[in-house]
Amino acid sequence: MISILIAAAAGLLISILLTPYLIRVFSRQGFGQEIREEGPQGHKSKRGTPTMGGVAIIIAMVVGYFAAHLINWMFNSRSGAPTASGLLVLMLAVGLGIVGFLDDFIKIRKQRNLGLNKTAKLVGQLVVTVAFAVLVLNFPNEHGITPASESLSYVRDLALITFPSVIFVIFCYIVISGWSNAVNFTDGLDGLAGGAAAMVLATYVVISFWQERLSCANGPAPACYDVRDPLDLAVVAAAATGACVGFLWWNAAPAKIFMGDTGSLALGGLVAGLSMTTRTELLAIVIGGLFMVEMISVVAQIAVFRTTRRRLFRMAPFHHHFELAGWAETTVIIRFWLLSAICCMFGLGLFYSEQLGLGG
Repeated sequence: MISILIAAAAGLLISILLTPYLIRVFSRQGFGQEIREEGPQGHKSKRGTPTMGGVAIIIAMVVGYFAAHLINWMFNSRSGAPTASGLLVLMLAVGLGIVGFLDDFIKIRKQRNLGLNKTAKLVGQLVVTVAFAVLVLNFPNEHGITPASESLSYVRDLALITFPSVIFVIFCYIVISGWSNAVNFTDGLDGLAGGAAAMVLATYVVISFWQERLSCANGPAPACYDVRDPLDLAVVAAAATGACVGFLWWNAAPAKIFMGDTGSLALGGLVAGLSMTTRTELLAIVIGGLFMVEMISVVAQIAVFRTTRRRLFRMAPFHHHFELAGWAETTVIIRFWLLSAICCMFGLGLFYSEQLGLGG
């Protein structure tokens, strides 16, 4: 428990102190956000706001994680080493963050709202995903449990749905690209994605910690969890939660910096990685319900327009629909945060009810 608190505190402190420094550096370098011409007119005033603030989130998350392990090792040398699960989830988030950084950097250099072309972005995400998919099925612990499994999961693995190795890699790509794009779509209003991500990650702190308390490694029981390194996954989620909250201090409306694709792709990858390593891939759809709605709104808008030549929403992603309907930006943000909180609480309820059902 102490490691979780240290990771969250370190992530928060580093993020809240590093972000204003990045604001000054990026402002001097002219690393400003480009705005979509067809977007809400009120967003035109945001042109030039520093972007790539996701760098602060990634650094704070990584430093928070290792700081917790360092301090834990100093006072308890037997339990201070990072684990395969934690390192692989961090690798996934950082790898996608690098892809997002390149995308943001090209946008800035070419002074346009489009960065990497679709092929380059696809290749970048594919390389990171394949590396994660291959490694996450290795490194079994003394009980033979690997960081992830080839089975689809809800609150634990569904034994009836197991993927062959090649299909598992494809499945990983769908899950990881889906979550990274979902968070990316949500990152369109000041603090919206950062606040929602903090709630989802905090939910995973609770889930991972609960899995540690009821781990099958502590003694087989009907409701125990076969998850490798749940406590370390809680440390990762806690460090990322603190990093998001610290960044939100500067990113909340009116935003002084945007996370850009650097942050949104990294956070999406983090949610995907946590869902796979905690065996909660289907439950994550409920917990991150806001992100799912945003992504579905984009898909539905494209599908309806291509088939009927009419728009389902005034603009997609979904949050822009309400802006164009006359809602104030802060109103949309707060109400979407509330929706995210409801999804997280409902997801936690489903998680706990499943455990109660098995535990009798």
